Amino acid sequence: MRDHLRVFAGNSNPTLAKAICDHLDIPLSPLDIRRFANDNLFVQVLENVRERDVFVVQSFTAPVSDHIIELMITLDALRSASARRITAVIPYYSYARSDKKDAPRISITGRLMADLLTTAGANRVLTMDLHAPQVHGFFSIPVDHLTAVPIITNYVKSNYDLSNAVVVAADAGAAKRIGYIAERLKLPMAIIDERRQSDQRVDQGLVVGEVKGRTALVFEDEIATGSTLVTTIHTLMEAGADGIIAGATHPILCGPAVHNLSNAPIEELIVTNTCYVPPDKQFDKLKTLSVAPLMAEAIRRIHTGESVGALFT
Repeated sequence: MRDHLRVFAGNSNPTLAKAICDHLDIPLSPLDIRRFANDNLFVQVLENVRERDVFVVQSFTAPVSDHIIELMITLDALRSASARRITAVIPYYSYARSDKKDAPRISITGRLMADLLTTAGANRVLTMDLHAPQVHGFFSIPVDHLTAVPIITNYVKSNYDLSNAVVVAADAGAAKRIGYIAERLKLPMAIIDERRQSDQRVDQGLVVGEVKGRTALVFEDEIATGSTLVTTIHTLMEAGADGIIAGATHPILCGPAVHNLSNAPIEELIVTNTCYVPPDKQFDKLKTLSVAPLMAEAIRRIHTGESVGALFT
């Protein structure tokens, strides 16, 4: 495997890429990524990839546009270098939020990104916990869609007493995903009636289900400004929840998120390392779990032709 597998990383999350390579027992292959004086990006592959099976790890995190262009140029460079197969490993695919035309004269950008990745040279995509699962269907190339739910739920089961707990969906759209979590934890679930007014404003109403006197488990696919989660926490406290444990796969933590969540009445915020969280965004209640073993195993299975879906059965 070592002779034919190559893993490269952009600048979005090299720590995760290095951890993936450690689990695969291979070195992280080198790239030279720099800027010209006119701000154009330059990418050079510093290792032979001819007829190799190549994976490029890059999350769509801030600065998002820079990281996307960096990935596109890298894919094109690898294709020009005669790589046998190129897989774009995108732990966090931010444009999955743009999955429909819900306003006049806008782009369905999730589909546009899928087309651009294919045009740039990707033969396959490996990603995790898309905000809108239907984005999977935007691609004309194979997509392996992983989930961090088993990682987070196993941690919760090992560290908390769940004998009087309930899993809560912050809105009806999250009900299917939360139902899967509730099934894994063998717990009842509740749903909050939510109305999103803007990117940072969410109005919530009644809680459908019994949360009074219970520990509420709230799971999101991602946390950006944290507005939805903070509103959900206050709604649950007003409904009589005894305690709240929050979790999310992707910790974007932009804007006021760190301030709001570090002061929120939660026991812990459990996230994964699909997005790099710098030291200035770390706080006491934040617990980060690694998805590197899961992504490494998925890469190994893709490389050897084994089932990726079997990881979750």
